[in-house]
Amino acid sequence: MANLPPLSLYIHIPWCVQKCPYCDFNSHALKGEVPHDDYVQHLLADLDADVHYAQGREVKTIFIGGGTPSLLSGEAMQTLLDGVRARLPLAHDAEITMEANPGTVEADRFVEYQRAGVNRISIGVQSFDNAKLTRLGRIHGADEARRAAQLAQGLGLRSFNLDLMHGLPDQTLEEALSDLRQAIALNPPHLSWYQLTIEPNTLFGSRPPVLPDDDALWSIFEQGDQLLRAAGYQQYETSAYAKPGYQCQHNLNYWRFGDYLGIGCGAHGKVTLADGRIVRTAKTRHPRGFMQGKYLDKQHDVATQDKPFEFFMNRFRLLEAAPREEFTRYTGLDEAVIRPQIDAALAKGYLTETAQHWQITEHGKLFLNSLLELFLSE
Repeated sequence: MANLPPLSLYIHIPWCVQKCPYCDFNSHALKGEVPHDDYVQHLLADLDADVHYAQGREVKTIFIGGGTPSLLSGEAMQTLLDGVRARLPLAHDAEITMEANPGTVEADRFVEYQRAGVNRISIGVQSFDNAKLTRLGRIHGADEARRAAQLAQGLGLRSFNLDLMHGLPDQTLEEALSDLRQAIALNPPHLSWYQLTIEPNTLFGSRPPVLPDDDALWSIFEQGDQLLRAAGYQQYETSAYAKPGYQCQHNLNYWRFGDYLGIGCGAHGKVTLADGRIVRTAKTRHPRGFMQGKYLDKQHDVATQDKPFEFFMNRFRLLEAAPREEFTRYTGLDEAVIRPQIDAALAKGYLTETAQHWQITEHGKLFLNSLLELFLSE
């Protein structure tokens, strides 16, 4: 028990008003009404089947993602979180995040979510340029994005996040920096600032738009990073910035190789068992199958030889130092098994090492894939 990692809970709400052309998440455009009550009952039944994985641990964080969770009624959210609390012990200071789309945000609904227990909201702004938002298939405009942020600010939540993209179709350096300045002006405690990537099986994947070239992307990142630092944000993960003390605890648990239960359509989970096995689960992706009670799609034990890669693939996304003892504590393996790979990483200047920690270097950040490849099993 002492060696089990901290536990989080991820809850997936699969519907959105319309599918964005860049999105490869498990989201489904809504046809008709959201089946609020039915879906919540299925979520709780799915959780019932996974409760034993908690093994007595309290849940430190909950993240409700999508899709667009803010399509769920306040009443359904209350039932859902009450149901979670009835099944799992929640830490008294648990961070409970919900994703929201500015186009589906109503003030009274936000208050209802807060009453249900949500204390952190992540708002999918993406851009403050209306033409760019249209190009991205977003249903909101810049004014709605600002209004949603001001609403979140006024609620006195524990924190809120704005999601912002750069490297958009035909985006200039000045346009990207203007988006960032407007986001910073709203003073969110947390900013996720990430580059648009073209994924297969999306509309953009089949008809790719013209994106800024690598040199332009580098300029955007470099100057944007300076803007964020000057405004008091610290980068703590590849695409996440926060004011001191406002990092997303849920995401930190992922990257530190913590455990998480995943419930809802297509949700993924990772749990460590008392005997040292690490089990990964994936739930049925399509709402139709899920709402017939077929919750678990697949699960597998992580092979011993894959544990080092999985551990470092997560850990080295974070810019903080990685405690060496956590490698053994969370994988059950002796550090000796990765000594040759660590030595190779040190020799290449990807890492530095102390008696307690490994720290990724600036050089290592630039060559993250090469660093991680060292830990791939043959």
